[in-house]
Amino acid sequence: MTDATRYHGQCHCGAVRFTAVTDLEGLMDCNCSHCRRVGWVMKPVPAEQFTLEAGADKLVEYRFNTNRIQHLFCGVCGIGAFANGTGPNGAKMVMLNVNCLEPAITIDRNAITHWDGASM
Repeated sequence: MTDATRYHGQCHCGAVRFTAVTDLEGLMDCNCSHCRRVGWVMKPVPAEQFTLEAGADKLVEYRFNTNRIQHLFCGVCGIGAFANGTGPNGAKMVMLNVNCLEPAITIDRNAITHWDGASM
């Protein structure tokens, strides 16, 4: 297991910026109708380890299916850098799109866990 590190991330235009403290183990992708279209590589982070630094006023919300996940994207450039939800244990969590971390990280695509969200 790797140590947790403070990562910085942002949407494409930089209007939405955040920091998150996490490791980068256990990356996931999802085949649901939303995730497969946008190509997220996801990392769940407890909400208390996530800080929205800028751009709360630029975020646009999108919900679908069960409406439990607050998908957020920048209203300027359209990039979804994170989503809010609740983990299986009921704790608030943030799902990071690790493709939005800066500087860009190297992702081992063979090590990604595949989540079958399409069957939910």
